Amino acid sequence: MNMVKNSLTNVELTIVFRALKFSAYKHRKQRRKGSAGIPYINHPIEVTSMIIELLENPKYDLLAAALLHDTIEDTNTSAEEIEHAFGNRIMRLVMEVTDDKRISRVKRKQLQIDKARELTYEAKCIKIADKACNISDILYTRIKWSRQRKINYVKWANEVIGQIRDTNAELVGAFDKEVTKAQELLDFKL
Repeated sequence: MNMVKNSLTNVELTIVFRALKFSAYKHRKQRRKGSAGIPYINHPIEVTSMIIELLENPKYDLLAAALLHDTIEDTNTSAEEIEHAFGNRIMRLVMEVTDDKRISRVKRKQLQIDKARELTYEAKCIKIADKACNISDILYTRIKWSRQRKINYVKWANEVIGQIRDTNAELVGAFDKEVTKAQELLDFKL
């Protein structure tokens, strides 16, 4: 685990905590898919926590965007609302990792693979942490998913992250650790 060498300013910490509060409010009625009924806000917190633990000196805009990464995709939040509350830079990072729900699920999944290399460094970090946390989640909380559905998710996530493996060794290492656990628990090979 990397120790943060320089700390965020009070203003930057305030923005990060405003993003946490905003995300918690937007996801307040949601639960993660699966039998555990875990509050949805736990997911963006886990993604952000992984980034804090594994990146050296993560900037406040990356942390805020990680906390907000699912708000546009999974709630009634607009890009304009994010921009108004957090500025253009954070809104653009959130938009980079937001799927367009107006297109089919199959096409959205393929677009994540196709566009991964085009993402900014910060968006790639969010994407890697998100996929690692999702794999952990499907292994331990999505009891109702079939074994094959879980395997398919892991294989797809591996294709997405395969496009951006050079982003950050620590994050990719955390992702790979989750893939290895999945291969062991679900008894499959990539």
